[in-house]
Amino acid sequence: MLKTIMSISGKPGLYKLISKGKNMLIVESLSADKKRIPAYNHEKMISLGDIAIFVEDGEAPLKDVLTAIKEKENGNVASIDVKKADDKALNAYLAEVLPDFDRDRVYSRDIKKLISWYNILVTNGITEFNGAATEETTAE
Repeated sequence: MLKTIMSISGKPGLYKLISKGKNMLIVESLSADKKRIPAYNHEKMISLGDIAIFVEDGEAPLKDVLTAIKEKENGNVASIDVKKADDKALNAYLAEVLPDFDRDRVYSRDIKKLISWYNILVTNGITEFNGAATEETTAE
């Protein structure tokens, strides 16, 4: 499921992949307006399925981190307010979810982005972060 959710550099929020064109992708905003826009090849886009968080001995896939946050929050939006939280509170929150995250390479802005992405996904009813991998293995 996370493979079809995109982050586009310079644009706020997350976008769902709708279709592919010759030199662009058609994406739909996950915000309240559900606006569809073209995303061109020159824009920096990344699928949430390709993102990982640094841990002490490698990387943890974003889907695993989001699943851990979901378990901590019982499927609700995050209990921490990213706009008001200081660096210490953000690090403590991520340490509860991912105890071995690399404190030297994961910055507060990364944690803020992670939590805001989680909130956007949960608000839009996207709570199955491991679903795509399960579907692919059962299809084979």
